[in-house]
Amino acid sequence: MKAKITKRAVDAAKPAKRDWFLWDTDVKGFGLKVTPNGNRVYVLQYRFNRWLRRYTIGKHGSPWTPDEARTEAERLLGMVAERVDPAELKAADKAAMSIAELCDLYLAEGVATKKGTTLAMDRSRIERHVKPLLGRLPVGAVTRTDIARFMQDVAAGKTARDEKTGFRGRSIVKGGKGVATRTVGMLGAIFAFAVDRGLRPNNPVRGVRRFTDGKGERFLSPAELARLGETLAAAEREGESPSAVAAIRLLALTGGRKNEILSLRWEYVDFERACLRLPDSKTGAKVVPLGAPALELLASLPRVEGCPYVLPSNTGEGHFVGLQKVWARLRERAGLPGVRLHDLRHSFGAVGAGGGDSLLVIGALLGHRDQKATQRYAHLSDSPIQAAANRIAGEIAAAMNSGDKGGAEVVALPKRKA
Repeated sequence: MKAKITKRAVDAAKPAKRDWFLWDTDVKGFGLKVTPNGNRVYVLQYRFNRWLRRYTIGKHGSPWTPDEARTEAERLLGMVAERVDPAELKAADKAAMSIAELCDLYLAEGVATKKGTTLAMDRSRIERHVKPLLGRLPVGAVTRTDIARFMQDVAAGKTARDEKTGFRGRSIVKGGKGVATRTVGMLGAIFAFAVDRGLRPNNPVRGVRRFTDGKGERFLSPAELARLGETLAAAEREGESPSAVAAIRLLALTGGRKNEILSLRWEYVDFERACLRLPDSKTGAKVVPLGAPALELLASLPRVEGCPYVLPSNTGEGHFVGLQKVWARLRERAGLPGVRLHDLRHSFGAVGAGGGDSLLVIGALLGHRDQKATQRYAHLSDSPIQAAANRIAGEIAAAMNSGDKGGAEVVALPKRKA
């Protein structure tokens, strides 16, 4: 049958016992296929090298309206006129590596220098956000617009879910602007890997404007440090796990990362030179200078025979685990809702910045590999690293101890230099 393909003509096309076609009278080869189950599909029929080809444009409905499908048919016929076969290109796209396959290749061959915790986070973001939204797309077909749309979808919670994963397991996936921004950042690394492997000529993430990631900007005030110190002292008297209380204090007094402190071994503690000598960390092997209060705390901790860890487990072998649950209880008690353990590290840096310590000194104390990570504390001075460690830990300890004495006195931290 022949007629101009319009919305009225498409709506009027009724299914039959077998496929039938309505051919457009305006564009040669453009047609509508109607299947027995009622599907209406736009197609283009053309000859290439004397062979008759039939190309599927798409199913009727968004985005394929009669006008959009006709425009696409005209574009495809233009390719045929230039001796390019649309069907061959489509077959090549189908055979090309998908984003899901690229992600698997990246995880297998492109993450050799990443730490285990970072790698676990990458895998989670890939499985929970990237593959569901972009996984089927060919690597070469992804555009900057696709990445921008992906970011908006993740921010809006399109990939959020809450499902049971076992007898007692539960998977809660949340969206949000922070997750979207960090996932797009990871995609940038994945596409850089693809460019390096010759899988595409450019990185579509470049130029995509991301949401401002405000993660990590929470610093505890002197009054909050005082409340935290008072809460820790009370929890210790009431029988809270000594390893948990000591871990929180060490995080506050050293600016260390949670895993660095929890997995700390006695062999890494150098009392003579007042430092921790970590053979491995997020940024590789490093030396962490210790202030006098941190050294005093470490010296006061008992050693468990046969256990190499500074913070031993409450039961069994290994180091203490479950700090997050203890912290969740204690932060509420201290009136610090929403404050993360990692914010203790940021507070350490903030105290240093408030005292005028240089970006270089603060970065060295916190073990930052990239100076950009220290920008939030950027106030310059010439204080030596060891003196800064001693002063910062001393001020934090004083603030926390003031809370232990009933909170009558709040230690004022130095004002920031102009």
